[in-house]
Amino acid sequence: MKRILVCEDEDVIRDFVVINLKRAGYDVVDVNNGEMALRIFDQENGNFDIALLDIMMPGIDGFQVCKELRNRSATLGIIMLSAKTQEMDKVSGLMLGADDYITKPFSPSELTARIDAVYRRVSMTFVKEEKATTVTSGPFMLNLKSRTVAKNGEQIDLTQVEYQILEYFILNQNTALDRRSILYHIWGDNYPGDDKIVDVNIRRIRMKIEEEPSHPRYISTIWGFGYKWSDGSSEDDS
Repeated sequence: MKRILVCEDEDVIRDFVVINLKRAGYDVVDVNNGEMALRIFDQENGNFDIALLDIMMPGIDGFQVCKELRNRSATLGIIMLSAKTQEMDKVSGLMLGADDYITKPFSPSELTARIDAVYRRVSMTFVKEEKATTVTSGPFMLNLKSRTVAKNGEQIDLTQVEYQILEYFILNQNTALDRRSILYHIWGDNYPGDDKIVDVNIRRIRMKIEEEPSHPRYISTIWGFGYKWSDGSSEDDS
């Protein structure tokens, strides 16, 4: 069963979300504050596929809940829900480990489409393969079975979105990839958001894999186009 934790303090919106997610086949647990969301997550031993978090809540806000949940699980799908449209709210949530964001007001079809897309990525984590397959690029080793990446033998703590982006890069080494193709490959052809989500995730990945994120060695920026992965044997300026 697809399990989702919904944290929204407005009763009308929460009821609307719960009804539509249950219709879409999700097992929904709903709470009205961040403290309860963290408590339920721990009581359930993290047995959730997705968490849908409102940003503006009394007490612990959605940003803090997102940060706490991401510290507890790298594979949990996290979607931020906000009435605000400011760019910084979107960027802040993504930098804290969220996979996507939905801006209020939203339609039932947009809600389920965005959550279904995140669920598909999360569920890929548990797909079993007959034998492990590894791919190397410079100091990095990609394990396609466990969906993990190690640098110089030390595993890097990645969300599943970050892993998928790195996998796409490493499997297309030295190839310039435009933002739109990255967006479609990771989030799907019908993703209704913009490609800003690509840039924020690249920023997050650089912070985890680069010695100097402001002067990246592995993920170089192709200005006005997108990004390119190299194994670090020849450094490209960003």
